[in-house]
This record gives sequence, structure tokens and C-alpha cells, in this order.
Amino acid sequence: MGIRAALVLILFLLPRLAAAGCQSLTHEGRRYTVCSFDPVQTQLRMFLRDDTGQIIGSFARLEALLDSRGAVPIFAMNGGMYHPDRAPVGLYIEDGQVLAPTVARAGPGNFGMLPNGILCLADGRAEVIETRRYLDRMPECRHATQSGPMLVIDGALHPRFLPDSTSRHIRNGVGVDADGRVHFAISARPVTFHEFARLFRDVLGTPQALYLDGKISRLFAPDINRADGGLPMGPIVAAVADAPR
Repeated sequence: MGIRAALVLILFLLPRLAAAGCQSLTHEGRRYTVCSFDPVQTQLRMFLRDDTGQIIGSFARLEALLDSRGAVPIFAMNGGMYHPDRAPVGLYIEDGQVLAPTVARAGPGNFGMLPNGILCLADGRAEVIETRRYLDRMPECRHATQSGPMLVIDGALHPRFLPDSTSRHIRNGVGVDADGRVHFAISARPVTFHEFARLFRDVLGTPQALYLDGKISRLFAPDINRADGGLPMGPIVAAVADAPR
């Protein structure tokens, strides 16, 4: 299914997606695209490999896979950091199976800038959880991905973010607000961690938010006619709907 067909499907599904979708917004002079979903109404899940065991890696291949299953993606985004072979760096759960273990230790790069965290998706529920809390609680997750650093923890920005930082990249992340709605965001231009985290804290109202990645950040959103290309991805987080019959 191509972008045009997917857009037609979005129009068909509008009654079911009344509280969901993507929009452009500007905060402190910086533009972002934010896609928001109610997990009670929308199936959110992770994807890594196709039915043959090959890494999916692109939105086009994700569309083809779902089409073969009688479903369509109504949203997708790169969903966590990965090794050169595109295997997840930290915890990865898909369809209830733990395919990569949790990594709780500090380490190099953004992933190892503790505290990092986990996006936990279950039937009708989504949660962003700091990794150590996840290990203490071990909540049930049908799908999960670990990334880092956390952007917002209990309503406060990550303690290592600097308001005067000059390190800017295209960035994407996810947060869950007090009502349980999930907000995925991607910046239109390079931003600092501090700037990006303020979007989640001050605009999206998410007391917990998680950085997914930078530089390779990409979005598939047929309701706004967007399907970013680029190098192959690792984990992909997506919202899925049944194809119309």
C-alpha cells in the first residue's frame, strides 16, 4: 500500500481516530511534529523483523509486511537505538517475547547517559518508565523498547541537560501524559536535549518522557502526507489498524 492509498485509509478511519493524529506545532520558535494517540483506542506496537527473520528497516517494508497481514500502519517512527547490525541496544519485547535484555549500567553515548528508560506498551496502556524502576516493578509489557536518556523524569528535566548546550540534532522521543495519552515528537530542525525536553514538559505535559534517537530520526504519518526516507532503521514503533474490507 502506497502513501496515497494510506491517506485514503486515514480518511476512512477518521471516526476511529478522532482523538489521534499528527500536527505541527511551534514552541519557543522551534517547529515540531507531534503525533498523539490514546492506547485504549489505538494499537501501538513494536516491529523489528519480518516473517522471514529479516530486519524490516524501512517504512515501505513495514507497509508491505502489514499489508500481507490485512493491516496498515497509520503512524510509524524509529523506535530506539540499535547496533550496526540493527539489533536493539537494550530491552526489546515484541508480542510478549523478550528478544533483547535490559541494560541498566551506565555507558558511552546517549543510551548510557543514566537515567535512561523504557517505553512499555500493553493492551490499552502505555508507560514510559525509568529503567531502574522498570526492573523494580517488572510491569507486564506486550511490546517494549529501551532507549536513553530520559528526557523528563517526574516532571523534571534530565539532570545532565544543559540549557546553554550547543549540541544540536534532529531528535525524536515519546512521552505519556497524566491521562495516559502517548505523544511522539520529532523536531523539524536540530535542537538541544534541553530544548527538546522542554517541549515534553511544558507543552505536551508528560511527567515521563524518553529520547528515542537523533540524526536518523524519521516519521511515517500518512494523515499529513509524510514518509521520511533514509538509512535502514532498527526497531520501529507503529500504530496499526485493520485494513478496510
